[in-house]
Amino acid sequence: MKKHDVAKLSTFLSLYVAQSIPMSFFSTVIPVLMRQEAFSLTVIGAVQLIKLPWLLKFLWSPFVDRHTSSLSSYRRWIISSELCYAAIILTISMLELKNNMPLIIGLTLASFIASATQDIATDALAVRSFSRKDKSLVNSMQSMGSFAGTLIGSGVLLLLFKQMGWNVILPYLALFVLIALLPLLFLKPEDVRVETARPKATQDDLLLFFRQKNIWKQIGFLFLCYSGLIGILSMLRPYMVDKGYTIQQIGFISGIIGPLTGFCCSFVGGIVVRKLGRYRSRIAFACMVFLSAAYFFFFSHNNFTTFALYAGIALIWGSYSMSTVIVYTTAMDYVRPGREGTDFTLQTVLTHLSSMLLAVSSGRVADSLGYSGLFLFETVLAAIAVVYAVVMFKKKRIHG
Repeated sequence: MKKHDVAKLSTFLSLYVAQSIPMSFFSTVIPVLMRQEAFSLTVIGAVQLIKLPWLLKFLWSPFVDRHTSSLSSYRRWIISSELCYAAIILTISMLELKNNMPLIIGLTLASFIASATQDIATDALAVRSFSRKDKSLVNSMQSMGSFAGTLIGSGVLLLLFKQMGWNVILPYLALFVLIALLPLLFLKPEDVRVETARPKATQDDLLLFFRQKNIWKQIGFLFLCYSGLIGILSMLRPYMVDKGYTIQQIGFISGIIGPLTGFCCSFVGGIVVRKLGRYRSRIAFACMVFLSAAYFFFFSHNNFTTFALYAGIALIWGSYSMSTVIVYTTAMDYVRPGREGTDFTLQTVLTHLSSMLLAVSSGRVADSLGYSGLFLFETVLAAIAVVYAVVMFKKKRIHG
């Protein structure tokens, strides 16, 4: 790969990390602080709605598409969104937690709207900046940015928060968001693909997206791709509690080891997709998910040693990160000119919705059938996903 391409990939990694670290930090620390201030669990649970902009961002993605065409227009959207993001973070840092929690939650919600808007524009720019062959690599950067955000925002910064406090950490976080924009300034106009007769997006495109040829095969894939592991990831911490692990051990394993594995495997996943192509990568990563679920089902009938648990967690986070790369890469294959932000956002939102439904239902399954029953349920879903990937995309090797 050329030096210029590496620099371009680094630009997108920087943008994805910039949006994810503050979001991960706020999502983790606010519930902790609220509990320390004796807020009820019901209220704390409702605070998870601050993530709603990332589920609803598809609603304003056509507006972003309508007002972006050149590199300069993408820069305006990304930089203005990040400036708002940084300004809100800086404002929150000046507030006292105890007396301003409702205001802090409201500002955090606004910051998530800004970061979601930045994500729409960044994703659309990524689609237009890389050839089909290299799309898997930029999606490695996206996945790595997400896992780096989880690792730093939910792990490292949470530890520093106890030492330094809210008012010290957040100004540095705001500064980091701005510094992360600098590589974008060095991106050149020739790096962005320009289509002739580029159509403008409209609000109707949200519905027209579902009328594309072969799109329902892709939608089925989006709903199934994480089906064999989301339930396990959702119940992993309660499972470890029931197995006698301490909060510190759980935090280290699920907050450090897991995201670090995901970060590394995201890079590997991009290379694998580039070498194997879309079709074989779908099957390979679906098989990894199946092995991960089967691993937990097998060991649920035996006593997990600490080493076996670490291996299982590394396997499932590695499978998750590689699946994320193929999801993002194939999602880019199903975008229409002039609607890059809309179409890519719609597909990622579909994966978020399916994951949320699976996460909610996993608790009910675990309550009814126990952890072994949940792991078996996930193994069956993973097997269905493997068969789906083999059968549905084989005939014409649809999009790779």
